[in-house]
Amino acid sequence: MYRGTPTSGGGRVVAGRYVLLNRLGSGGMGHVWLAHDMRLECEVALKEIVLRDADERDRTARIARARTEARNAAGLRGHPHVVTVHDVLEHEGLPWIVMEYVPGAIDLQELVARHGPVSPAECARIGLGVLDALTAGHERGVLHRDVKPANILLAPDRAGTPYARVLLTDYGISVQPDAGRTRYTLPSALVGTAGYLAPERATGGPPTPTADLFSLGCTLYFAVEGRGPFERGSQLAEITAVVTEEPDPPVRAGALASVLAAMLAKDPARRTPAAEVEAALSLIVSSRAEAYDRTRTAPGSVPHWGASPEAPDVVSGGPGRDRPSAPPPGHRRRPLPRALRAALAAALGLVLALAGVWWAVAHQGTDSTAEPYGGTVGLARPLKAGDCVVAEWGSGTRFAGTPTLTLDPTCADRAPDGQVMTFVPVASAAEARAQGPAGCEERTRVLRGKLADVRAVAVVPGEAGFEAAGGRVACLVLGAHGPLYGPLDGFRKEGAAFTDVGTMQKRDCLRVPPARTALLVACSGPHDQEVLGFTRLGAGLTLAQAAKQQDEACARDVPPGDYGFDPSVYRAASLVGDLMWKTGAHFVVCTVRKQNGGTMEGHGP
Repeated sequence: MYRGTPTSGGGRVVAGRYVLLNRLGSGGMGHVWLAHDMRLECEVALKEIVLRDADERDRTARIARARTEARNAAGLRGHPHVVTVHDVLEHEGLPWIVMEYVPGAIDLQELVARHGPVSPAECARIGLGVLDALTAGHERGVLHRDVKPANILLAPDRAGTPYARVLLTDYGISVQPDAGRTRYTLPSALVGTAGYLAPERATGGPPTPTADLFSLGCTLYFAVEGRGPFERGSQLAEITAVVTEEPDPPVRAGALASVLAAMLAKDPARRTPAAEVEAALSLIVSSRAEAYDRTRTAPGSVPHWGASPEAPDVVSGGPGRDRPSAPPPGHRRRPLPRALRAALAAALGLVLALAGVWWAVAHQGTDSTAEPYGGTVGLARPLKAGDCVVAEWGSGTRFAGTPTLTLDPTCADRAPDGQVMTFVPVASAAEARAQGPAGCEERTRVLRGKLADVRAVAVVPGEAGFEAAGGRVACLVLGAHGPLYGPLDGFRKEGAAFTDVGTMQKRDCLRVPPARTALLVACSGPHDQEVLGFTRLGAGLTLAQAAKQQDEACARDVPPGDYGFDPSVYRAASLVGDLMWKTGAHFVVCTVRKQNGGTMEGHGP
């Protein structure tokens, strides 16, 4: 039985097909309902246009806006950061918009109200998603004109990771300036939300892509600071502040502050272009710029020859169809910027790392000044960026208790469990215990999102070893089920052979010779396959059984078409590693390759 009452609207049938279940939210244009599609037997979201006390002119304009919203949003169908619009229909003389239902979604405004401001890196991740959606619209000539926290949804991905999906919604006042269609708002009309309008729009100027960027800057400011940059006591005061006053100085934004300042420039000609905003946000997401400033190292830097990782000794599957793993970037034909791809992978990294903070090394035994991390950990010198380690867990169970760490200088001789990727500078041992674990989780998030089966571990110095450890927490990335068998990320070398698949990363480009030992190569040159993501097979399968299923699994779960690869030219392929399989990490590396077996060149489809 459907929930709801006649007075709430629940139980109504719209257009003879959609049963309204309950109200999801309300806005200036009307209500959004959860509805059941009786024809397709699935749930959708229906936007009801409410026209209380509207005169005929306003009624006509609002109906036209609803149709425009549906048309413009439908033009971005399949984009990973836009709520999909399926249809617009009329019921009892009014339009209803049929949209994708996003279970578990919360808008950014509500998220901040419930949980407080987000971290600068998380704010930058959200910004990258919204920016990608806006850029896709701008390329089609569609301006949003109402970017604000309430129009950004954060939702779980397919694996259930909270807030992993970033979705821009409500194209209700969007406009396509060059479409040649009748406009239902005057160019000089004040359209948008006070406090988030660009100055040129508040003074009657035409809508432009840079105005959307200004609104995005205001939105990100709100996310990281907990209040808008021009928040005042009334809408008129906010509009006046947008035009005549500088934004309130941020206090929580950290490295994001300079990006926000550039996006909030009053003069649109001096406002930072979208491509530069994307690059700056990507650096903050990865935390590499900040890590370099604080530690004078760049432990996670991308190799100069490209943003692709390396490849392991693997068992290569046979032909398959096309399909990638991980959250698909959508069916767009234009390739996503590589920096954005890495940032989007951060969401899946929360899942692959099993979420949470893994800091098994925080509880240590008796400290010694000769042992920076205590006697149990047992290292005589502080860890350095790039150090490969072997971890022996005294409890006999991985990630239970405190491991004894030993170094593997070659990152190969002793089947290393993982590698030191970055550091969290701290002022005291107490601060190391309090902030180190979460700091390591944050700073390794992007890398973990590019790997299939890893966890983050914080190696925390104790009181006696604090100075010897250099006053910082070492952040390791370890294999979740067993060794990783090689270096990670920027510590890999072009042309290196993968010992196994554990160190393969998304967007790695591979040469896979007949001997089947995959090599890491630059994506700008010829390569046989490109890593798109990962999928898992049943724990009870043998490696031989997995080899028969892996291509089909990748074609189903990680289709190359979702990444813009033409199915008539490319197909799904897969790799699985003998060593990793034996540890219980039953994942398959899903790749894309040419149908005709030829080499691929370039950085995208």
